[in-house]
Amino acid sequence: MSRIAYVNGRYLPHAGASVHVEDRGYQFADGVYEVCEVKRGALVDERLHVERLQRSLHELRMRMPMSPAALGVVLRETVRRNRVRDGIVYLQVTRGVARRDHAFPAAETLPGLVVTARGLDVARNERQAAEGIAVITVPDNRWDRVDIKTIALLPNVLAKQAAREQGAKEAWFVDAAGLVTEGSSTNAWIVTMDGTVVTRPAERGILRGITRTVLLDVIAAQGLLLDERPFSVEEAHRAREAFVTSASQIVMPVVRIDGQPIGNGHPGTVATSLRQAFHGHAEIS
Repeated sequence: MSRIAYVNGRYLPHAGASVHVEDRGYQFADGVYEVCEVKRGALVDERLHVERLQRSLHELRMRMPMSPAALGVVLRETVRRNRVRDGIVYLQVTRGVARRDHAFPAAETLPGLVVTARGLDVARNERQAAEGIAVITVPDNRWDRVDIKTIALLPNVLAKQAAREQGAKEAWFVDAAGLVTEGSSTNAWIVTMDGTVVTRPAERGILRGITRTVLLDVIAAQGLLLDERPFSVEEAHRAREAFVTSASQIVMPVVRIDGQPIGNGHPGTVATSLRQAFHGHAEIS
């Protein structure tokens, strides 16, 4: 079955879908995006993703391409046309098509909207969660508004590639003080030796992950101690457990950081329990 993409009002064969050469997303990375999990054909935490999309657009002084209700229809139709049962749906909004000029285009310029969907190998993800993943650390060289989910991701791309070249799955950014901010496409967590779950506060230094947000409820429901504070690479090396979160990986245990085993070198009980409980707290519609 050929894949289908939604591009500015039309459902098109994925292989032939395109945008104008002067779309500002292409020229300036002038746009934002969201990735929503699809589970059994339904959207996971759609409301929270749309709310974050609206916030990102507001911070960049961009407007929604359509109402949240209409966007929901497009997301579901794209999932349906691609016959995605378990996977992700990706949406990207840009400031639209205009003559190349750094300043904003005319106010009547229509935003661009692209939506794609694809399946994920659930069995492979579960095997990976059972084994755990490796991460490396890299200096955080991004701009200071990473709380906006912008499509300007070149530092993230380079970090992810560095991880792959070292046989790891993910890279954690580390600030000038030696403190972990977040992963190239995930939020970063550790579990201390006394069982406290630690993650950096969702401020301007990290993206407020939707999976992260929901996981806070799971942590509370399981009666775990939570400490939202920065942690150092050294503290992560000494941790009992570590894990990352994202829409595509949910809760993924980390078993090595920079080649050093974490805990006993196997996925920990806290991360495993949180992964198993996550969808019982998520909004699935």
